Amino acid sequence: MITRVEPPKTIEIEGPLGKASVQLPPFISYAINEATRKASLNVLDRKARDQREMWGTTRSYLANHILGVSEGHTAILRLVGVGYRATVEPAAVTVKPEYPGQQFVSLKLGYSHPIELGVPMGMKASTPLPTRILLEGIDKEVVNSFAARIRRWRVPEPYKGKGIFVNEETIKLKAKKIK
Repeated sequence: MITRVEPPKTIEIEGPLGKASVQLPPFISYAINEATRKASLNVLDRKARDQREMWGTTRSYLANHILGVSEGHTAILRLVGVGYRATVEPAAVTVKPEYPGQQFVSLKLGYSHPIELGVPMGMKASTPLPTRILLEGIDKEVVNSFAARIRRWRVPEPYKGKGIFVNEETIKLKAKKIK
């Protein structure tokens, strides 16, 4: 039996903010029209459900990477609560850096110790206010997953409305429990 294995297809995207690459499944082909500056994706079999699903997913990945290298992705975190503060520091006390020059987000969230999280490579973090964190990067998945890692330390709670809110997130407050 002879099987043909194609090498994985990747699309390299370059922009003013950096480079990104998207790996395509073997059943997806792409064509770039230079005149209109548009890319189109096609699948081998439009009737196969898994190919149709990956068609849209791959298109979204490609669009997110193009937007990331041209404009960038951002996530704004709001720290709501008495004494909740955030700073971005060049060095950490409790965590070792993963790469040279790594920054750390230091959070004071009511625990007995500060929480220090290393900023992933290729991302920038800043604190315009002590209760705001601005995360910027070219990869949407990395930016939002780091925002979720920060949010996990104080998930918004529905009784007092305290916690870490990501990107204009709101919660509906519940009434007090009456005995």
